Amino acid sequence: MSTNLPASRPRQAFPQIAAVSWEHPADRAALQALRAVPGVDDLIRKLLAMLGGERGIRLLFQGNAVRAGATQFPRLWQLHTEVTTTFDWPAVPELYVSQTPFFNAGAYGIDSPFIVVHSTAIELLDEDELRVLLAHETGHVISGHALYRTIAAILAMMSLGALPALAGLAVLPIRLAFLEWSRKSELSADRAGLLGGQDILVAQRLDMKMAGGGRGEGFAGQLDVEAFMRQAHEYAKGSEGLDVIYKLLSTLALTHPMHTVRAAELQKWAATGEYDRILRGEYTRRGAEAKERPLKDDMAAAGAYYAGEARELASHMADAARRAAASAREAFRNAQKP
Repeated sequence: MSTNLPASRPRQAFPQIAAVSWEHPADRAALQALRAVPGVDDLIRKLLAMLGGERGIRLLFQGNAVRAGATQFPRLWQLHTEVTTTFDWPAVPELYVSQTPFFNAGAYGIDSPFIVVHSTAIELLDEDELRVLLAHETGHVISGHALYRTIAAILAMMSLGALPALAGLAVLPIRLAFLEWSRKSELSADRAGLLGGQDILVAQRLDMKMAGGGRGEGFAGQLDVEAFMRQAHEYAKGSEGLDVIYKLLSTLALTHPMHTVRAAELQKWAATGEYDRILRGEYTRRGAEAKERPLKDDMAAAGAYYAGEARELASHMADAARRAAASAREAFRNAQKP
């Protein structure tokens, strides 16, 4: 990162904005469902004990990463503080840069969450994209996702056989519930990323780079957001044969949705007009206003979202079955011809 600190383009700030303003209803519903799964509290306690609690988690990065600040990655730190100002968040989370050869970032911790950005992300992204990435992770912090995402990341990385201390727990259903919520929480944080960067093309460009890279001068100008979005819509509409089943099975073990899915979901959200309403200052404030927001409204929206997914899955399966039956009939008729 350059140590030169040019002035940034002013962005709309959101005084006292509450996380419910951008949270995806499926995120809130999946988190409620996760908390209701028997054994979740025991699993969290045991895993945190194995890791030494928040102090143990933080020490992993204090000992083997660089903490950003005024003299360490100063431009990255400035972008980070800009994002917290945009969201009017009172505490600037600690920010670490980890020397890691693959793209990622994360929000971790319990009572005082912190953010980790992999060095590959810094090498790959321009400043506008980094701002979106930092806003995404700050969104996780403000939404209170850090604890659950820490557990989801551990469960995704470790095999069930590597968790002997949890042998008395039915870990697989808990693991699947954590991963389902984790994927939906990313949709919420993507919205926060857009609100922090305030440019949907930049947010979708971030998804594109996460999907395909594009590092180095040789790749300059060789990425096209419009082409990537066409690809995203092709993926969403794909229902040939067993495509729907393959997409479902390939997603179950992931902590994040597919990158094209995330880009398309962000475009859908912007199309509802909710993003523009927040920019105009029409959003839920922290405190009493957020607490008074009826949970049943969020659950109803989540129910509609999941019902739509189920209808779409059933429709694709029915179409695939009809095509398979038609192909079988055609093959049978051809076989009867002399």
